[in-house]
Amino acid sequence: MNPAAYPPLRLAWTIWGLGAALYLIGFFQRVAPAVMTGELMSEFDIGAAALGNLSALYFYSYVAMQIPTGLLADRWGPRRLLTAGAAVAAAGTLLFATASTLALAGAGRLLIGAAVAVAFVAMLKLAAHWFAPRYFALTGGVALFAGIVGAVLAGVPLRLLVDAFGWRPVSLAAAAATAAVAAAIWIVVRDDPLDKGYRSHAGESEEPGVPAEGVLAGLRRVLRERNSWLLFAVPGGIVGPLLAFAGLWGVPYLSTHYPLSAADAAALCSALLVAWAVGGPVFGAASDRIGRRKPLYVLGVAVAAAGWAVVLMVPGLPLWLLGSLLVLVGFFSGCMIIGFAFARESAPSRLAGTVAGLINMGVMMGPMLLQPAVGWVLDQYWGGALGDGVRSYGLAAYRAGFALMLAWAVLAFVLILFTRETHCRAWARDQADD
Repeated sequence: MNPAAYPPLRLAWTIWGLGAALYLIGFFQRVAPAVMTGELMSEFDIGAAALGNLSALYFYSYVAMQIPTGLLADRWGPRRLLTAGAAVAAAGTLLFATASTLALAGAGRLLIGAAVAVAFVAMLKLAAHWFAPRYFALTGGVALFAGIVGAVLAGVPLRLLVDAFGWRPVSLAAAAATAAVAAAIWIVVRDDPLDKGYRSHAGESEEPGVPAEGVLAGLRRVLRERNSWLLFAVPGGIVGPLLAFAGLWGVPYLSTHYPLSAADAAALCSALLVAWAVGGPVFGAASDRIGRRKPLYVLGVAVAAAGWAVVLMVPGLPLWLLGSLLVLVGFFSGCMIIGFAFARESAPSRLAGTVAGLINMGVMMGPMLLQPAVGWVLDQYWGGALGDGVRSYGLAAYRAGFALMLAWAVLAFVLILFTRETHCRAWARDQADD
């Protein structure tokens, strides 16, 4: 091997792709409870509030790990971090699959969320070392695609497997697959091309002469900017309703209040997620092309909120209209991808990692809070009806719970109006021009 040569793209994609495999697993685990709500409620004899908390434990630990993950990536390197993450995720999935009590199942979900939280930052670090800067946008788009593939696998395919084998055997198989990914990462992945005898891309896109800054100092500096606060709060109102619906409450709602089987309802939720995957790159590219962030973000939030208002509050929609609206909402929810670039341009470039972690926390705050909150409201409105031994909730209960989702979506629209346009310019240059 020639140490002066950069690594071949096939090798770079293989190295990075194993990190993306853990990201895919994270999305799979994020929405998997949506297609096994009945089984989990029956198995552990729980209502909607408890189920919402069980699902949301994933998000609690995921959010808590965002800042530490950046430090761990620098200290351990992506190979060790991804291997540890996949191994712990496998252990958490095994614990969840074999849990005899709700507490043990919750501990499993907590471990899974904390473990897969490392994937995104580790992938960014691998991309910076193994790919030229011109590939950064492409790797980001492929990462989102991989994540949505995981979410789609947790829809109809998972529902069919649960119907055929039961939720515990399927979860055991997921644990085994995750353990295999951990082994593959350890064997194949290397932190830098130098470890394979190639030239590294690291440093080509870094700013020379920028002093190091502590995590807390950097966070305080980022939060001084108004855009940072606003762009932290807004994506929760976009992703929160989307994952509260597609990730937990959409399947039981659609299968009990529309003439749809659980598999058909899961298919509609998967269509929502696929549209979201398509919308993200489209909005990102369009924003770069027009040289502005705010108008497209405002448009996306407005259409998504309006679409949710019809889907969640108007009963008995024709199935063709229901499906069309869910796809529309998913596509326009892709506007949230603009928030990462928008926020990065609203703070010093040396704090790009801190900004990314902050916005990613805001993204996950939505489902973290909304999944259990909707479940709590459902239980408050429960009239005592049971279906196959599982609590059945009426239309009024769902509308009351979904009102929380709609309220955050509307709040997101209001907040985005107060952001300051960056015109796609880096913070330092923009400040110099002012």
